[in-house]
Amino acid sequence: MSTSAGTYTPQPGAAPIGRMIAAQAALETKMLLRNGEQLLLTVVIPSLLLVLFSTVDIVDTGDGKAVDFLAPGVLALAVMSTAFTGQAIATGFERRYGVLKRLGASPLPRWALMTAKTVSVLVTEVLQIALLTVIALALGWSPQGSPISVLLLLVLGTAAFSGLGLLMAGTLKAEATLAAANLVFLLLLVGGGVVVPLEKFPDAARAALELLPISALSEGLRDVLRDGASMPWGAAGILAAWAVLGLGAAARFFRWE
Repeated sequence: MSTSAGTYTPQPGAAPIGRMIAAQAALETKMLLRNGEQLLLTVVIPSLLLVLFSTVDIVDTGDGKAVDFLAPGVLALAVMSTAFTGQAIATGFERRYGVLKRLGASPLPRWALMTAKTVSVLVTEVLQIALLTVIALALGWSPQGSPISVLLLLVLGTAAFSGLGLLMAGTLKAEATLAAANLVFLLLLVGGGVVVPLEKFPDAARAALELLPISALSEGLRDVLRDGASMPWGAAGILAAWAVLGLGAAARFFRWE
């Protein structure tokens, strides 16, 4: 039996851009979930904080159940740990080892690589939020408000922290990024309204802390999920401003080598 010519002729060329982004996003997600340090930041620490501060009377969270105050803050912390801390450290070392340079020379465009990283962050956040929600509900959490408002705040928070993380990873050395990202994580954990109410700080310090992205996300989620508010536009505006500044600066100053 004869075979017509050209049946097995190869067709060289890059895969469709959507398939490349999906493959790279899946790889990025697997690498993140296999990294012990990243799992500690993204899953273990937020879960432990939620359980510990909800069951042990360590911090005065005001009227109502402690979990109703803590759950929104821990959700904000989860977003920061993935979109900022985890992404900054991982991208910083990829840049140091030349991974970004090699990927930049592949058929995958640089904008598509950043898109894949963003998709990976979003997938990881979905898993984090699902886990933390289950834990909070088991602890007696009673969420209120509109899911659409919560989703918008989480997206804006992700954009803000992603921009800041990429800016740090693209301008500092890997070791400096590692130290700075972890330091910022610890400072914002304490002073960002995650587990300690901003009302506990002096008025002058509180006014400055309220402008931080972690504070805006924590308080915005708290307004919706605890108090049943519609859309906290003040918090959304702060997050949008940080997103524009962070992503714009990252696009301008990010160095691939």
